[in-house]
Amino acid sequence: MTEENAIESDGLAQNPLGTDPIRKLIPHYAVPATIALVVNALYNIVDQIFIGQTVGYLGNAATNIVNPLMVIMLAVAILWGDGCSSYASLQLGRGNRESASRGVCNAFLMSFILGLVIMAISLIFMKPLCLLFGASENSLSYAMQYGYIIVLGFPFMAILNPVTSCIRVDGGATYGMVGLLVACGSNILLDALFCIGFGWGVKGAAFATLLGQTINVIWVLAYIPRFKTIDIKKEYFRPNFQAIKTIAGLGVSTCVLQLSYALIYAIANNMLAIQGELSKYGSDITVAAIGITIKVNQVVVNVVQGIITGSQPIIGYNYGAGKYERTKKTFKIAVISSAAFMALATIVFEGFPMSIISLFGSESELYNEFAVMCIRIFLMLCVCNGLQTCTSIFFQSVGRPRQAFVNTFVKQILLVPVGMVALAYTIGVTGPLWAEPIADGIAFIISVVLLRIYWKKIFSEEKSSLLS
Repeated sequence: MTEENAIESDGLAQNPLGTDPIRKLIPHYAVPATIALVVNALYNIVDQIFIGQTVGYLGNAATNIVNPLMVIMLAVAILWGDGCSSYASLQLGRGNRESASRGVCNAFLMSFILGLVIMAISLIFMKPLCLLFGASENSLSYAMQYGYIIVLGFPFMAILNPVTSCIRVDGGATYGMVGLLVACGSNILLDALFCIGFGWGVKGAAFATLLGQTINVIWVLAYIPRFKTIDIKKEYFRPNFQAIKTIAGLGVSTCVLQLSYALIYAIANNMLAIQGELSKYGSDITVAAIGITIKVNQVVVNVVQGIITGSQPIIGYNYGAGKYERTKKTFKIAVISSAAFMALATIVFEGFPMSIISLFGSESELYNEFAVMCIRIFLMLCVCNGLQTCTSIFFQSVGRPRQAFVNTFVKQILLVPVGMVALAYTIGVTGPLWAEPIADGIAFIISVVLLRIYWKKIFSEEKSSLLS
């Protein structure tokens, strides 16, 4: 070992990820990550609250129709954000600072380019996309007003997630959290000004979100010169296809999770629109109600994802450094914390659904009736999501992207979408709602089985060759 490498290895040995107590590290990383993810999910929720109070459920149906586009963009950003943070943590744990830096720069570049591409496609095909995602004659104009503005922020979304993820790996989780809080606070104030003060309706909510994202981008980019463990250099942006392939592999599980939300939105909207027309509720009520339910669910899932994503640098670094007991302890604490939170969320959803619905505006008795039923059925077994989400990101963090992908794919791409279609035509308007709890229960069992099969293999003495 050269003197330079010896110095670098000694510095890495003193990295707090590998030395500080786990019970101190997890809150330090997980709390800011959780707040950041929840605040990110609240962007659209806040829009819906103001639109619901000023426009009504047709406005909320419109934001639900456009939301799959936002979910697709976020999925691409997460692909590169989670992928590069896992890659950087494992490489830094093994003492490969330059490899970590090159991978991070490549991820930034890929995500931004794809953000521009998705924005262009969305602007060109806005109307057919809105119709594809379940727009009716009543909600189409609102959806297009909202969509044409909101997609202008896609390049911002594309760069936000990768940079914020790497700020977390660098130890600046609190900095990233503060940026999101400032942006969300700005969004709320601008929503009030544009929607209520100026009476701009859905357009006002879209402009508020766009400006909030702009503020957030400026904030996170200002951190780049402060990176301590990652070097951002012009030559590192030259495409490295092996690094790109590896990073994409590490991020594919959480990317699929997010993409599945777009698929689920589209199928739920269409199935509930069709079956809603055949029921006493009508299509606009059913589409608006499922939109609110899925978005509320995303907020609570983001808390779990924040806990395990915040734990990811600890898991990845210690696994890369061969400190397996610290890796195991981090994962176990994350699972227990997630399970406790999801149990509390389940109690709230089942016991107080109307308190949640009333945040989005007071509507007809028919709307309230279906919305209560929607929350109680759809979120019945969300308690199971804690283990399933933690298991996927754990596999990703230790360089096992195939297992992470399988754990996510079976539930989100197979069980929920297929179940929604099958049950819609079997039992009617409540069918798509029952697909989710059935999938949650099966996914929980699959997670337990995968952990039992691979736990000992992961912690064998022979390290994964994924990043070799």
